[in-house]
Amino acid sequence: MRCALKPSDPAGDLPDRTAQSPPAPAAGPFSGLPHLWEEGGGVGSDHDLGRALDRIAEAAASLTGAHHAAVALRDADGGGPGEPITHGVSPGAAPPVGAALEVPIQVAGEVCGTLYVAGKGDGGEFDDGDRHLVRVLAAEAGLALSNARMHAAARQRRRWIEGAASVTTALLAGPETRSTATHALTVVAEQGRELAEAATGAVLLPHADGGMEVVAISTVLSEDVRTEAFHDWIPPASPVLHQLHAGLAVFSDDFAADPRSISPLSRHYGPTMLLPLRSNGRVLGALALCRMSGDRRFSHTERTLGTQFAAQAAVALVLVDRHRDRERLAVFEDRDRIARDLHDLVIQRLFATGMLLETARRKALLPEVQEGLGEAIDELDATIQEIRTAIIALQQGPSEAPPGLRTRVLRAAGTALGGRPSVQFVGPVEARVDERTGRELLTALDRALTSVGAPSPPRVSVVVDTTATLPDGRPGVRLTVRSPDGSHPPVTWERPLDDHSGS
Repeated sequence: MRCALKPSDPAGDLPDRTAQSPPAPAAGPFSGLPHLWEEGGGVGSDHDLGRALDRIAEAAASLTGAHHAAVALRDADGGGPGEPITHGVSPGAAPPVGAALEVPIQVAGEVCGTLYVAGKGDGGEFDDGDRHLVRVLAAEAGLALSNARMHAAARQRRRWIEGAASVTTALLAGPETRSTATHALTVVAEQGRELAEAATGAVLLPHADGGMEVVAISTVLSEDVRTEAFHDWIPPASPVLHQLHAGLAVFSDDFAADPRSISPLSRHYGPTMLLPLRSNGRVLGALALCRMSGDRRFSHTERTLGTQFAAQAAVALVLVDRHRDRERLAVFEDRDRIARDLHDLVIQRLFATGMLLETARRKALLPEVQEGLGEAIDELDATIQEIRTAIIALQQGPSEAPPGLRTRVLRAAGTALGGRPSVQFVGPVEARVDERTGRELLTALDRALTSVGAPSPPRVSVVVDTTATLPDGRPGVRLTVRSPDGSHPPVTWERPLDDHSGS
């Protein structure tokens, strides 16, 4: 029950019109109507519900000649009656004995409270005129309550709409200010918590083992609770998870005692909303909005607005992912262009220059000139191979994608030698080398680079050839690691390929 108290006046201190001009029963049931319009005028348009109901209680006492009047309302979420708004008797004092009259207050056919008067001033009974006046005032109270609820709902709806719009704006900000995906989820959790007036807001995404895990959280609770949340998850067997996967929201008035919750983290919370982040029929995750134990429960309106907010946040997250995918695609297209330019222009020109130097070396008469030109040609060959290695690196997928064998070879070579060695791939490496053979190749590469790179990293050439033929005639993959200057003996590793590889 929502209520407010107005300091009451003793019966003798009521306004003069109450003490001196009580409605005379002999005058008929409608003799108090002029006073009613005077007392109740503007009540329905008063947006301050407490003030409006206080005026109604005062008018009821004044117009019926009662020593006591009270307005008792039920909460919008169905709570029971509580301390009423009273007039004419001190709070805590017993209402006067004698005649009493009680009329329900209704909004759209629903009983939402009661208007009560007691203790007729002349010691008599309330008549039909009094009963009619109280009914009209009860209707005024219903109108005031309806208006107050509509204005409160409109303000609340506007807050949620503005909050959802701010989430979309923050997530779709320009490239120079847009944050990471993790921060985007934190924005959703924080804005949802503030709008729901909750203690904690958290975003949960699917876990690798089935279930859901907390990936972003905003809370007013301690850092220990935050840390615990990041180690907690909803297991696959949870009834809550089954409901979320079906795209249905989960509401609980006491999550700590709810048998559907089997997560230890729920012990901190009372009223809770678990809302699916759903877009195009697919559940991306869930938004948890939790209040502390003992806090007021979420109203029907809050549940509806929270569900709508989660749906809009899910759309915003999808748009962020698509926007990020477009940017990644633009980066990859730019890399492809650079790779094509390197291959079609730079390598071709270097190759042509090498051919000219080779012709000049054959025509040179002096041995030292021939030797110098030969070294220049070798350097050009090594440069061409390094450019080809750079082209391969440019054509690799995004860093968050599972790396292929080419990428892992390039990373291993660069890590071992602290630079970018010359790496050459022959044949369809990804198609012909299975996962187990690939792991063995990487182990052999690491050992070879360690031995070749000690004590100081020289220039190293790495060749992975999937078109090799082994001594026994079987097709195989051969790894060769050598230093072009001959400072270290070459290292060779080879394995047979499966018969189905590459076919």
